[in-house]
Amino acid sequence: MSVFLALRQLDASMPAAAEAHTIAENAKYGYVPQESIAILFLVLFGISTFLHIGQATYYRMWWLLPTAALCGIGELLGWGGRLWSSTAPMADTPFLIQISTTIIAPTPLLAATFIIFSRVVQQLGTSYSMLTPKWYTILFLPSDVIALVVQGIGGGMASSANDLAGAGTGAKVMLGGIAFQFAVIIIFSTLAGDFIRRYLRDQPVRTSARAGVRGTLSPELKLMLAALVFSTTTLFIRSVYRIIELADGWEGRIIHTELYFNVLDGGMVVLALFTLNFAHPGRLLRPASPVLEKTATLQSVETAETRMV
Repeated sequence: MSVFLALRQLDASMPAAAEAHTIAENAKYGYVPQESIAILFLVLFGISTFLHIGQATYYRMWWLLPTAALCGIGELLGWGGRLWSSTAPMADTPFLIQISTTIIAPTPLLAATFIIFSRVVQQLGTSYSMLTPKWYTILFLPSDVIALVVQGIGGGMASSANDLAGAGTGAKVMLGGIAFQFAVIIIFSTLAGDFIRRYLRDQPVRTSARAGVRGTLSPELKLMLAALVFSTTTLFIRSVYRIIELADGWEGRIIHTELYFNVLDGGMVVLALFTLNFAHPGRLLRPASPVLEKTATLQSVETAETRMV
């Protein structure tokens, strides 16, 4: 009798399992996003975003609001779309919300990285950098905006497409934006690595008095540099994943594997955001010490005297 009941239960469960499998196959993602994972990332991004808003206000670093905080808000929108998709996997709107926002959201965070590093260069010594702090802003921030605009255009094209071909065109535009951003990250990382190498070896690019003096690599600046290296690395990994994902296409194995997205996109951005919460520039970036300011003043006076002679 017990065997008969077990067989009946198994027979009853088979249609439900088959239906769930069919839904997963026909879902926009190629799977049904896990509700628990979406909630977890919403909580994590919510905490980090709240902290960034509070820290930016406390330290009066308002430029962190349209950069780090905006990244968190974008991720919240994206993962909100994924949570919606966990209950409505066949719906177009939540899928398009998450695909657009999670691609674009980390871009403002890179802008924060560029600004922070330019201030590190200012404190440690501009003579060791190929670019002055001003030029880091002039070159890299517009590049970040270009990448953001291109990805936004691609996301809009994909969202408004009526068929898979149109969505594929939008994906190619987004891919171009991410590839451009990837190139910017490589160039920035190369310049940053060169600066760190030159500083540690005391091999300045420029030796004139106008290039500034050598700053002290304090424990705070060491932590700030380590945080920038780590966060940039996580965003680099995320960019590689996104390039491979979009190049593989909407029907590719990469985009249809949830674990890849959770770890290589969501996980990497969470690490990058929380890194700047714990190693916050408001706490770690201090004005130059009086000793350095005095040294710089004396050096300027000596230069002026030399010119007069």
